[in-house]
Amino acid sequence: MTNNIGAQRLSTDKPLSLAVLAMGGQGGGVLADWIVGLAEAEGWMAQTTSVPGVAQRTGATIYYIEMLPVRDGHAPIFSLMPTPGDVDVVLAAELMEAGRSVLRGLVTPDKTVLIASTHRSFAVGEKEKPGDGIGNPEVVVDATDFAAKRTIAFDMETLAVKNGSVISASMFGALAASGALPFAKQAFEAMIRAGGRGIEPSLKAFNAAFDRAKDKPRDPVSATPSKHFDALPETAGHPALDGLVYRIRTEFPEEALPLLFAGVKKLTDYQDPAYADEYLTRVAALYALDQKAGGAAKDFAFTVQAAKYTAVAMAYDDVIRVADLKVRASRFDRVRKEVGAKDDQIVYVTEYMHPRMEEVCGTLPKGLGLWIEGRPKLFNRLDRLVNKGRRVQTGTLFWFLGLYIVSALRRTRRGTLRHMRETEHRETWLAAATDLFEVNYDLAVEVLNNRRLVKGYSDTHARGLSKFDRVMSALSMLRDRDDGAAWMKRLRQAALLDEKGIALDGALKTVATL
Repeated sequence: MTNNIGAQRLSTDKPLSLAVLAMGGQGGGVLADWIVGLAEAEGWMAQTTSVPGVAQRTGATIYYIEMLPVRDGHAPIFSLMPTPGDVDVVLAAELMEAGRSVLRGLVTPDKTVLIASTHRSFAVGEKEKPGDGIGNPEVVVDATDFAAKRTIAFDMETLAVKNGSVISASMFGALAASGALPFAKQAFEAMIRAGGRGIEPSLKAFNAAFDRAKDKPRDPVSATPSKHFDALPETAGHPALDGLVYRIRTEFPEEALPLLFAGVKKLTDYQDPAYADEYLTRVAALYALDQKAGGAAKDFAFTVQAAKYTAVAMAYDDVIRVADLKVRASRFDRVRKEVGAKDDQIVYVTEYMHPRMEEVCGTLPKGLGLWIEGRPKLFNRLDRLVNKGRRVQTGTLFWFLGLYIVSALRRTRRGTLRHMRETEHRETWLAAATDLFEVNYDLAVEVLNNRRLVKGYSDTHARGLSKFDRVMSALSMLRDRDDGAAWMKRLRQAALLDEKGIALDGALKTVATL
C-alpha cells in the first residue's frame, strides 16, 4: 500500500498519530473524518477524538487521530489525546496554530511532519490593541525550522478559495503529497468523492495543494505586510476625476504622489470628487509651507505625511459612513462568498449596533445638534430612548431601507455637527504642526503622525481622541528639544500599546522629568 510518490511505508509497530488544529469554519472535522475514512477504506482501524477551543480565536479545536492495521483479528486500543513528543503528523490550519503546536510539544524534530498554512487569522489579543498588535510570523517560521522533522508550509487558505473550496481540502492534498501516510493519491481522491457534497471544488483544491506541496513545499513568510500602492494612472475615465489626477501630477512632489492618489480615491468614495478636490487644495497649502521651510532637504517628509493623514482625518467614521458600508452590494456579495452560499440560498446578516445620542446629534444639522446638546435634560431623555443595543438584520426590507436612508445623508454631511467638529479639530492639529517649522521640522512630522491615534466612532473614537490630546499635551515640553521628535514618537507608541493608556501615563511622567 505504498503511495505513488515513492514514500516509504511508516512503521506500524505502534499507531500512526495525527493532530489537526483548526478553527471554526475551517473544516477541521471534515478533514479528520476524511483521514479516518481513508484509513478504514484501506483496511486499517482508526479513531478520532476532538477537544474544542475555549472560544473563537482563543484556541483551535484539536482533532486527534490514531490508525493501525488490523492484526490477527484483534482491534487495537487507541489513545484519546496526543502525547507530546509522540505525534507523527501535525496539520495546522493557520500559521500561529502551527506555533502553538510547537509550544505544546506536539511537533518534534525526530519524527513529526508539520503541514501548516501560512495565512493569518488574527487572534483577539492581536486585534484588540490600538496599534499594531500582530504577532511576528518569523518567530513561528524560525521555530518550525528546527522543531519539525519536515515542514510543508504555504498559503493553503488562498489556494482553497481560488478553487471554490475550503482549507480542509487543501490540507488533505498537502497531506497526500507529504507521503506521511502509506496510501496512494487515488485513495485520497476517492475519499473526497465519497463525501457527496462539494466534490468538484474539493478535488480542485486537493490537486492544486498536492502539486504545490510537491513543487514548492515552503513559502517564505514576511514579518511585515508589504506596502502597496496602485500605479498612478494617466486618467481616471471621468472628467472630474481626471482633473484631480492632473492636479496630483502637476502640483505635488513625486514622493507624495502615491499617497495623494490613494487619498483622492478614498475621499471620492467617502463623499464626492469635490470633497477630494478640497483635500488636494488643503495639502497643496501645506506643501507650499513645506517648501518654504526647506522640506526638499527632507524629501518633503511633511507633505508626504500630510497627504496620508489629512485624508484619514477627512474620511472620519460617522453614522453615515457606517450605514453606507453596510448596505453596499459588494458587502453582501462578500458575505455570501465567505459563508459559501449557493445562488438559491438566502443569507441574512445580523448587525450589532449600540447608538448613543452623541452620534445622533452629530448626524443632525449643526444648529439643531448644538441646540439639543445645550439642553441636558432633553439630551438625557432622548439618550435613554436610543442608547440601547440592537440586532439589525440588514437583509430585511425595514432595516435595509432604514440604513439606506441614513447612508443617503452623505449629501448633507458637510452641514452636520460632526463635520463641523472634525473640521475644527483637523485645522487645529494642522496648525500645531505647521507652527513647528521654524523650530523643529522633524517634530512637525511626528505631530502629523499622531493622527493615527484617532480612529473609529462612538466609544472607540472618544478613547482615541483622548489619547491624542494627552500625547499632544507634551508638545510644549518637546518643541525646543533636539530629541523632541523621538520623544513624540515614543509617546505615540506608548499610547498604542494598551486600550486604557497605562503605558502612556508612564511615558508622560518620564517626559515631564526631562
